[in-house]
Amino acid sequence: MNKTGLIDKYNIPAPRYTSYPTVPFWDEYPPSLTRWLKVVAGTFNESNAEKGISLYIHLPFCESLCTYCACSTRITKNHQVEKTYIQAVLAEWELYQDHFSTKPVIRELHLGGGTPTFFSPTNLKKLITSLLRNTELHPNYEFGFEGHPNNTTEDHLKALHSLGFKRASFGIQDFDEKVQRTINRLQSYEKVVQVTKLARQIGYESINFDLIYGLPYQTTASIENTVEKVARLMPDRIAFYSYAHVPWIKPGQRSYTTADLPDSVEKRDLYELGKKLLIDLGYEDIGMDHFALKTDPLYLAKQNKTLHRNFMGYTTSHTDLLIGLGVSAISDAKYAYAQNLKKVEAYQAEVLHSKLAIIKGHEMTKEDLDIKFLILDIICKGKANSNFSVLDSLDLRAKHELKTMTEEGLIVLNKGDLEVTELGQAFIRNICMVFDAKLRNHHKNVDPIFSKAI
Repeated sequence: MNKTGLIDKYNIPAPRYTSYPTVPFWDEYPPSLTRWLKVVAGTFNESNAEKGISLYIHLPFCESLCTYCACSTRITKNHQVEKTYIQAVLAEWELYQDHFSTKPVIRELHLGGGTPTFFSPTNLKKLITSLLRNTELHPNYEFGFEGHPNNTTEDHLKALHSLGFKRASFGIQDFDEKVQRTINRLQSYEKVVQVTKLARQIGYESINFDLIYGLPYQTTASIENTVEKVARLMPDRIAFYSYAHVPWIKPGQRSYTTADLPDSVEKRDLYELGKKLLIDLGYEDIGMDHFALKTDPLYLAKQNKTLHRNFMGYTTSHTDLLIGLGVSAISDAKYAYAQNLKKVEAYQAEVLHSKLAIIKGHEMTKEDLDIKFLILDIICKGKANSNFSVLDSLDLRAKHELKTMTEEGLIVLNKGDLEVTELGQAFIRNICMVFDAKLRNHHKNVDPIFSKAI
Protein backbone atom coordinates (compact mmCIF):
# COMPACT_ATOMS: atom_id res chain seq x y z
CA MET A 1 0.00 0.00 0.00
CA ASN A 2 1.37 3.44 -0.92
CA LYS A 3 1.61 6.31 1.54
CA THR A 4 -1.65 7.91 0.38
CA GLY A 5 -3.42 4.63 0.99
CA LEU A 6 -1.90 4.38 4.47
CA ILE A 7 -3.03 7.90 5.29
CA ASP A 8 -6.58 7.10 4.15
CA LYS A 9 -6.57 3.94 6.24
CA TYR A 10 -5.09 5.32 9.44
CA ASN A 11 -6.63 8.79 9.50
CA ILE A 12 -9.05 7.81 12.24
CA PRO A 13 -9.80 9.27 15.70
CA ALA A 14 -6.80 8.46 17.90
CA PRO A 15 -5.47 9.48 21.33
CA ARG A 16 -2.27 11.53 21.73
CA TYR A 17 -1.15 9.30 24.61
CA THR A 18 0.01 11.81 27.18
CA SER A 19 -1.33 9.16 29.56
CA TYR A 20 -2.56 5.60 29.63
CA PRO A 21 -5.39 5.03 30.13
CA THR A 22 -6.38 8.18 28.27
CA VAL A 23 -8.65 10.57 30.17
CA PRO A 24 -11.97 9.53 28.53
CA PHE A 25 -11.47 5.99 29.84
CA TRP A 26 -10.75 6.87 33.46
CA ASP A 27 -13.26 6.03 36.17
CA GLU A 28 -16.33 8.20 35.80
CA TYR A 29 -16.47 9.06 39.50
CA PRO A 30 -14.10 11.21 41.58
CA PRO A 31 -11.64 9.03 43.47
CA SER A 32 -11.79 8.94 47.23
CA LEU A 33 -9.71 11.92 48.37
CA THR A 34 -8.34 9.83 51.20
CA ARG A 35 -7.28 7.09 48.78
CA TRP A 36 -5.85 9.60 46.29
CA LEU A 37 -3.75 11.34 48.92
CA LYS A 38 -2.52 7.97 50.17
CA VAL A 39 -1.31 7.09 46.68
CA VAL A 40 0.32 10.51 46.29
CA ALA A 41 2.10 10.14 49.63
CA GLY A 42 3.29 6.65 48.74
CA THR A 43 4.69 7.71 45.36
CA PHE A 44 6.28 10.75 46.98
CA ASN A 45 8.05 8.57 49.54
CA GLU A 46 9.26 6.18 46.81
CA SER A 47 10.68 8.76 44.46
CA ASN A 48 11.12 12.25 45.92
CA ALA A 49 14.66 11.84 47.28
CA GLU A 50 16.13 10.47 44.04
CA LYS A 51 13.94 11.71 41.19
CA GLY A 52 12.18 14.70 42.73
CA ILE A 53 8.66 15.69 41.66
CA SER A 54 7.12 17.72 38.84
CA LEU A 55 4.69 20.61 39.17
CA TYR A 56 2.33 21.78 36.45
CA ILE A 57 0.40 24.99 37.13
CA HIS A 58 -2.55 25.71 34.87
CA LEU A 59 -3.17 29.44 34.42
CA PRO A 60 -6.35 29.52 32.32
CA PHE A 61 -6.94 33.21 31.57
CA CYS A 62 -6.69 34.73 28.09
CA GLU A 63 -7.76 38.16 26.88
CA SER A 64 -9.16 36.75 23.63
CA LEU A 65 -10.19 33.35 22.30
CA CYS A 66 -7.90 31.61 19.81
CA THR A 67 -10.46 29.46 18.02
CA TYR A 68 -8.06 26.62 17.18
CA CYS A 69 -7.34 26.08 20.89
CA ALA A 70 -8.72 23.01 22.67
CA CYS A 71 -7.27 23.90 26.08
CA SER A 72 -9.25 24.78 29.20
CA THR A 73 -9.41 28.59 29.17
CA ARG A 74 -11.31 31.55 30.60
CA ILE A 75 -11.61 34.62 28.40
CA THR A 76 -11.50 37.93 30.27
CA LYS A 77 -9.81 41.31 30.26
CA ASN A 78 -10.35 41.68 33.99
CA HIS A 79 -6.93 41.23 35.57
CA GLN A 80 -8.41 41.44 39.07
CA VAL A 81 -8.99 37.70 38.73
CA GLU A 82 -5.25 37.07 39.18
CA LYS A 83 -5.12 37.59 42.93
CA THR A 84 -7.90 35.17 43.90
CA TYR A 85 -6.68 32.53 41.47
CA ILE A 86 -3.14 32.65 42.88
CA GLN A 87 -4.55 32.29 46.39
CA ALA A 88 -6.43 29.19 45.25
CA VAL A 89 -3.40 27.57 43.59
CA LEU A 90 -1.30 28.16 46.70
CA ALA A 91 -4.05 26.77 48.91
CA GLU A 92 -4.20 23.63 46.77
CA TRP A 93 -0.42 23.19 46.93
CA GLU A 94 -0.55 23.53 50.71
CA LEU A 95 -3.12 20.73 50.88
CA TYR A 96 -0.65 18.46 49.09
CA GLN A 97 2.33 19.58 51.15
CA ASP A 98 0.47 18.61 54.32
CA HIS A 99 0.74 14.98 53.16
CA PHE A 100 4.44 14.98 52.28
CA SER A 101 6.79 13.39 54.80
CA THR A 102 9.64 15.75 53.99
CA LYS A 103 10.45 18.74 51.79
CA PRO A 104 9.51 18.13 48.15
CA VAL A 105 12.43 18.19 45.72
CA ILE A 106 11.27 20.14 42.66
CA ARG A 107 12.66 18.59 39.47
CA GLU A 108 10.36 20.19 36.94
CA LEU A 109 7.99 23.15 37.01
CA HIS A 110 5.91 24.30 34.07
CA LEU A 111 3.41 27.13 33.66
CA GLY A 112 0.76 26.36 31.05
CA GLY A 113 -2.57 27.77 30.04
CA GLY A 114 -4.42 29.65 28.90
CA THR A 115 -1.85 32.38 28.77
CA PRO A 116 0.51 32.39 31.77
CA THR A 117 1.79 35.83 30.73
CA PHE A 118 -1.76 37.13 31.20
CA PHE A 119 -0.60 37.41 34.82
CA SER A 120 1.55 40.39 35.76
CA PRO A 121 5.28 39.80 36.39
CA THR A 122 4.70 40.79 40.02
CA ASN A 123 1.93 38.24 40.50
CA LEU A 124 3.88 35.49 38.74
CA LYS A 125 6.82 36.20 41.01
CA LYS A 126 4.56 35.99 44.05
CA LEU A 127 3.09 32.70 42.83
CA ILE A 128 6.45 31.00 42.14
CA THR A 129 8.17 32.34 45.26
CA SER A 130 5.34 31.04 47.42
CA LEU A 131 5.22 27.67 45.64
CA LEU A 132 8.94 27.12 46.18
CA ARG A 133 8.87 28.02 49.86
CA ASN A 134 9.73 24.98 52.00
CA THR A 135 10.98 23.01 48.98
CA GLU A 136 14.36 22.02 47.63
CA LEU A 137 15.52 22.20 44.02
CA HIS A 138 16.81 19.11 42.26
CA PRO A 139 20.39 19.57 40.96
CA ASN A 140 19.03 19.23 37.41
CA TYR A 141 15.79 21.17 37.83
CA GLU A 142 14.06 22.63 34.78
CA PHE A 143 11.53 25.47 34.86
CA GLY A 144 9.60 26.50 31.76
CA PHE A 145 6.61 28.61 30.79
CA GLU A 146 4.32 29.24 27.84
CA GLY A 147 3.96 32.83 26.67
CA HIS A 148 2.01 34.75 24.07
CA PRO A 149 4.41 36.86 21.97
CA ASN A 150 1.99 39.78 22.11
CA ASN A 151 1.94 40.12 25.90
CA THR A 152 5.22 38.58 27.09
CA THR A 153 7.17 41.63 28.20
CA GLU A 154 10.79 42.15 29.16
CA ASP A 155 9.61 42.37 32.77
CA HIS A 156 7.94 38.95 32.46
CA LEU A 157 11.11 37.42 31.06
CA LYS A 158 13.36 38.97 33.69
CA ALA A 159 11.08 38.11 36.60
CA LEU A 160 10.75 34.45 35.63
CA HIS A 161 14.43 34.08 34.75
CA SER A 162 15.38 35.42 38.19
CA LEU A 163 13.34 32.57 39.69
CA GLY A 164 15.17 29.86 37.74
CA PHE A 165 13.19 29.67 34.50
CA LYS A 166 15.48 28.79 31.58
CA ARG A 167 12.94 27.51 29.04
CA ALA A 168 10.33 29.60 27.23
CA SER A 169 7.73 28.44 24.73
CA PHE A 170 5.94 30.83 22.38
CA GLY A 171 2.78 30.00 20.47
CA ILE A 172 3.33 30.90 16.81
CA GLN A 173 1.00 28.50 14.94
CA ASP A 174 1.41 30.12 11.47
CA PHE A 175 2.69 33.46 10.20
CA ASP A 176 0.15 33.74 7.37
CA GLU A 177 -2.19 36.68 8.05
CA LYS A 178 -5.31 34.99 6.60
CA VAL A 179 -4.74 31.92 8.76
CA GLN A 180 -4.12 34.10 11.81
CA ARG A 181 -7.30 36.10 11.28
CA THR A 182 -9.36 32.96 10.87
CA ILE A 183 -8.12 31.43 14.14
CA ASN A 184 -8.16 34.84 15.90
CA ARG A 185 -4.44 34.69 16.70
CA LEU A 186 -2.95 37.84 15.21
CA GLN A 187 0.71 38.44 16.02
CA SER A 188 3.37 39.97 13.84
CA TYR A 189 6.67 38.40 12.93
CA GLU A 190 8.37 41.50 14.34
CA LYS A 191 6.79 40.83 17.75
CA VAL A 192 8.06 37.25 17.72
CA VAL A 193 11.56 38.46 16.77
CA GLN A 194 11.50 40.96 19.63
CA VAL A 195 10.45 38.51 22.36
CA THR A 196 12.80 35.77 21.12
CA LYS A 197 15.82 38.06 21.08
CA LEU A 198 14.93 39.46 24.49
CA ALA A 199 14.66 35.97 25.97
CA ARG A 200 18.08 35.03 24.63
CA GLN A 201 19.67 38.24 25.83
CA ILE A 202 18.27 37.67 29.32
CA GLY A 203 19.70 34.17 29.42
CA TYR A 204 17.03 31.64 28.46
CA GLU A 205 18.78 28.47 27.34
CA SER A 206 16.01 26.73 25.41
CA ILE A 207 13.31 28.44 23.36
CA ASN A 208 10.43 26.56 21.79
CA PHE A 209 8.03 27.63 19.03
CA ASP A 210 4.63 25.96 18.74
CA LEU A 211 3.56 25.52 15.12
CA ILE A 212 0.37 23.87 13.89
CA TYR A 213 -0.42 22.14 10.59
CA GLY A 214 -3.90 21.52 9.25
CA LEU A 215 -5.31 24.94 10.16
CA PRO A 216 -8.04 26.59 8.04
CA TYR A 217 -6.74 28.10 4.78
CA GLN A 218 -3.25 26.75 5.42
CA THR A 219 -1.31 25.90 2.28
CA THR A 220 2.13 24.65 1.32
CA ALA A 221 3.03 28.29 0.63
CA SER A 222 2.06 29.38 4.14
CA ILE A 223 4.03 26.48 5.67
CA GLU A 224 7.08 27.44 3.59
CA ASN A 225 6.68 31.08 4.61
CA THR A 226 6.33 30.18 8.29
CA VAL A 227 9.37 27.88 8.33
CA GLU A 228 11.40 30.45 6.40
CA LYS A 229 10.68 33.00 9.12
CA VAL A 230 11.39 30.44 11.85
CA ALA A 231 14.75 29.76 10.18
CA ARG A 232 15.83 33.34 10.81
CA LEU A 233 15.42 32.79 14.57
CA MET A 234 16.28 29.07 14.94
CA PRO A 235 14.52 28.26 18.23
CA ASP A 236 16.05 25.31 20.08
CA ARG A 237 12.85 23.28 19.93
CA ILE A 238 9.77 23.17 17.73
CA ALA A 239 6.46 21.50 18.48
CA PHE A 240 4.78 20.93 15.11
CA TYR A 241 1.28 19.90 16.15
CA SER A 242 -1.62 18.52 14.19
CA TYR A 243 -4.67 20.77 14.45
CA ALA A 244 -7.44 18.96 16.31
CA HIS A 245 -10.81 19.89 14.86
CA VAL A 246 -13.25 19.18 17.69
CA PRO A 247 -16.09 21.72 17.32
CA TRP A 248 -18.35 19.45 19.39
CA ILE A 249 -16.01 20.20 22.31
CA LYS A 250 -14.82 23.70 21.41
CA PRO A 251 -17.67 25.77 19.90
CA GLY A 252 -15.20 28.49 18.83
CA GLN A 253 -14.08 26.16 16.05
CA ARG A 254 -17.52 26.48 14.49
CA SER A 255 -16.50 29.85 13.05
CA TYR A 256 -15.12 27.84 10.12
CA THR A 257 -16.03 24.46 8.65
CA THR A 258 -14.27 21.35 7.42
CA ALA A 259 -14.51 22.85 3.92
CA ASP A 260 -11.98 25.48 5.04
CA LEU A 261 -9.54 22.82 6.28
CA PRO A 262 -7.07 20.82 4.19
CA ASP A 263 -8.30 17.27 3.57
CA SER A 264 -6.42 14.34 5.09
CA VAL A 265 -3.94 13.94 2.22
CA GLU A 266 -3.32 17.69 1.97
CA LYS A 267 -2.86 17.85 5.73
CA ARG A 268 -0.33 15.03 5.66
CA ASP A 269 1.47 16.82 2.80
CA LEU A 270 1.68 19.95 4.97
CA TYR A 271 3.27 17.91 7.73
CA GLU A 272 5.71 16.14 5.43
CA LEU A 273 6.73 19.48 3.89
CA GLY A 274 7.17 21.13 7.28
CA LYS A 275 9.12 18.16 8.60
CA LYS A 276 11.45 18.13 5.59
CA LEU A 277 12.09 21.87 5.86
CA LEU A 278 12.83 21.58 9.58
CA ILE A 279 15.19 18.65 9.10
CA ASP A 280 16.95 20.54 6.29
CA LEU A 281 17.52 23.33 8.83
CA GLY A 282 19.23 20.90 11.21
CA TYR A 283 16.37 19.90 13.49
CA GLU A 284 16.04 16.29 14.62
CA ASP A 285 12.71 14.46 14.79
CA ILE A 286 12.18 13.64 18.47
CA GLY A 287 8.86 11.92 17.85
CA MET A 288 5.15 12.69 17.81
CA ASP A 289 5.28 16.31 16.63
CA HIS A 290 8.48 17.41 18.41
CA PHE A 291 11.76 18.58 16.84
CA ALA A 292 14.96 19.85 18.45
CA LEU A 293 18.43 21.02 17.55
CA LYS A 294 21.26 18.64 18.44
CA THR A 295 22.42 21.05 21.14
CA ASP A 296 19.10 20.93 22.99
CA PRO A 297 18.58 18.69 26.05
CA LEU A 298 15.47 17.16 24.45
CA TYR A 299 17.56 15.72 21.60
CA LEU A 300 20.24 14.57 24.02
CA ALA A 301 17.59 12.82 26.14
CA LYS A 302 16.40 10.91 23.10
CA GLN A 303 19.95 9.88 22.27
CA ASN A 304 20.56 8.79 25.87
CA LYS A 305 17.23 6.86 25.99
CA THR A 306 16.04 9.04 28.88
CA LEU A 307 13.22 10.82 27.02
CA HIS A 308 9.90 10.83 28.88
CA ARG A 309 6.33 11.82 28.05
CA ASN A 310 3.63 13.09 30.38
CA PHE A 311 0.74 15.56 30.33
CA MET A 312 3.17 18.34 29.39
CA GLY A 313 4.34 16.42 26.30
CA TYR A 314 7.90 15.20 25.79
CA THR A 315 10.25 16.08 28.61
CA THR A 316 13.80 15.37 29.75
CA SER A 317 12.62 14.89 33.35
CA HIS A 318 11.30 11.49 34.37
CA THR A 319 9.57 11.85 37.70
CA ASP A 320 7.03 9.42 39.12
CA LEU A 321 4.94 12.14 40.73
CA LEU A 322 3.48 15.05 38.79
CA ILE A 323 1.17 17.33 40.73
CA GLY A 324 -1.17 19.44 38.61
CA LEU A 325 -2.36 22.64 40.29
CA GLY A 326 -5.16 24.86 39.03
CA VAL A 327 -8.44 24.48 37.21
CA SER A 328 -8.63 21.34 35.00
CA ALA A 329 -5.02 20.39 35.87
CA ILE A 330 -4.15 16.69 35.83
CA SER A 331 -1.93 14.88 38.33
CA ASP A 332 -0.06 11.60 37.74
CA ALA A 333 1.02 9.68 40.84
CA LYS A 334 2.24 6.65 38.82
CA TYR A 335 -0.37 4.35 40.37
CA ALA A 336 -3.29 6.73 39.92
CA TYR A 337 -4.44 9.86 38.06
CA ALA A 338 -6.66 12.74 39.13
CA GLN A 339 -8.10 15.78 37.35
CA ASN A 340 -9.38 19.01 38.87
CA LEU A 341 -12.71 20.71 38.28
CA LYS A 342 -12.91 22.58 34.97
CA LYS A 343 -14.77 25.71 36.09
CA VAL A 344 -12.73 28.47 37.72
CA GLU A 345 -15.31 29.46 40.34
CA ALA A 346 -16.03 25.86 41.38
CA TYR A 347 -12.32 25.06 41.62
CA GLN A 348 -11.61 28.15 43.72
CA ALA A 349 -14.56 27.49 46.02
CA GLU A 350 -13.27 24.01 46.86
CA VAL A 351 -9.60 24.70 47.48
CA LEU A 352 -10.17 27.97 49.32
CA HIS A 353 -12.25 25.91 51.74
CA SER A 354 -9.39 23.45 52.27
CA LYS A 355 -10.67 20.70 49.98
CA LEU A 356 -9.07 19.28 46.84
CA ALA A 357 -11.11 20.04 43.74
CA ILE A 358 -10.91 16.64 42.04
CA ILE A 359 -13.66 15.73 39.60
CA LYS A 360 -12.30 12.60 37.96
CA GLY A 361 -9.60 10.01 38.45
CA HIS A 362 -8.33 6.53 37.80
CA GLU A 363 -6.44 3.99 39.89
CA MET A 364 -4.09 1.77 37.90
CA THR A 365 -4.32 -2.01 37.69
CA LYS A 366 -1.24 -4.11 36.95
CA GLU A 367 -2.44 -4.47 33.35
CA ASP A 368 -2.81 -0.69 33.11
CA LEU A 369 0.77 -0.20 34.33
CA ASP A 370 2.16 -2.78 31.89
CA ILE A 371 0.40 -1.11 28.95
CA LYS A 372 1.38 2.37 30.15
CA PHE A 373 5.07 1.47 30.21
CA LEU A 374 4.87 -0.30 26.84
CA ILE A 375 3.26 2.73 25.19
CA LEU A 376 5.82 5.03 26.83
CA ASP A 377 8.63 2.92 25.34
CA ILE A 378 7.04 3.07 21.89
CA ILE A 379 6.56 6.84 21.88
CA CYS A 380 9.80 7.73 23.68
CA LYS A 381 12.24 5.11 22.40
CA GLY A 382 10.55 3.89 19.22
CA LYS A 383 10.71 0.30 20.44
CA ALA A 384 9.37 -2.12 23.03
CA ASN A 385 10.62 -5.51 24.07
CA SER A 386 9.13 -8.88 24.88
CA ASN A 387 9.68 -8.44 28.60
CA PHE A 388 6.25 -6.86 28.54
CA SER A 389 3.49 -9.41 29.00
CA VAL A 390 1.23 -7.13 26.96
CA LEU A 391 2.70 -8.37 23.68
CA ASP A 392 1.91 -11.97 24.59
CA SER A 393 -1.60 -11.32 25.86
CA LEU A 394 -2.98 -9.54 22.78
CA ASP A 395 -6.13 -10.97 21.22
CA LEU A 396 -6.13 -12.41 17.71
CA ARG A 397 -7.43 -9.20 16.13
CA ALA A 398 -4.62 -7.14 17.69
CA LYS A 399 -2.00 -9.67 16.64
CA HIS A 400 -3.38 -9.54 13.11
CA GLU A 401 -3.15 -5.73 13.14
CA LEU A 402 0.50 -5.93 14.19
CA LYS A 403 1.17 -8.43 11.40
CA THR A 404 -0.47 -6.07 8.91
CA MET A 405 1.55 -3.10 10.19
CA THR A 406 4.69 -5.19 9.74
CA GLU A 407 3.75 -5.94 6.13
CA GLU A 408 3.01 -2.23 5.56
CA GLY A 409 6.48 -1.30 6.83
CA LEU A 410 5.32 0.60 9.91
CA ILE A 411 6.95 -1.68 12.46
CA VAL A 412 9.46 -4.51 12.68
CA LEU A 413 8.65 -7.50 14.90
CA ASN A 414 11.45 -9.83 15.90
CA LYS A 415 10.87 -12.54 18.53
CA GLY A 416 8.41 -10.33 20.36
CA ASP A 417 10.49 -7.17 20.14
CA LEU A 418 8.80 -4.27 18.36
CA GLU A 419 10.54 -1.39 16.62
CA VAL A 420 8.87 1.54 14.87
CA THR A 421 10.27 2.26 11.40
CA GLU A 422 10.88 5.72 9.96
CA LEU A 423 7.63 5.41 8.00
CA GLY A 424 5.85 4.20 11.12
CA GLN A 425 6.75 7.34 13.08
CA ALA A 426 3.99 9.15 11.20
CA PHE A 427 1.46 6.56 12.43
CA ILE A 428 2.73 6.09 15.97
CA ARG A 429 -0.63 6.96 17.52
CA ASN A 430 -2.20 4.16 15.49
CA ILE A 431 0.51 1.71 16.59
CA CYS A 432 -0.13 2.55 20.24
CA MET A 433 -3.85 2.00 19.70
CA VAL A 434 -3.23 -1.70 19.04
CA PHE A 435 -2.17 -2.09 22.69
CA ASP A 436 -4.84 0.21 24.14
CA ALA A 437 -7.04 -2.28 25.96
CA LYS A 438 -9.44 0.40 27.23
CA LEU A 439 -10.04 1.71 23.73
CA ARG A 440 -10.36 -1.76 22.23
CA ASN A 441 -13.00 -2.69 24.80
CA HIS A 442 -14.91 0.54 24.18
CA HIS A 443 -17.84 -0.23 21.90
CA LYS A 444 -19.08 3.31 21.33
CA ASN A 445 -18.06 5.50 18.42
CA VAL A 446 -14.85 7.33 19.40
CA ASP A 447 -15.35 10.23 16.96
CA PRO A 448 -16.73 12.58 19.66
CA ILE A 449 -13.77 11.73 21.94
CA PHE A 450 -10.56 12.06 19.91
CA SER A 451 -9.32 14.09 16.99
CA LYS A 452 -8.07 12.28 13.90
CA ALA A 453 -4.58 10.82 13.80
CA ILE A 454 -3.49 12.67 10.66
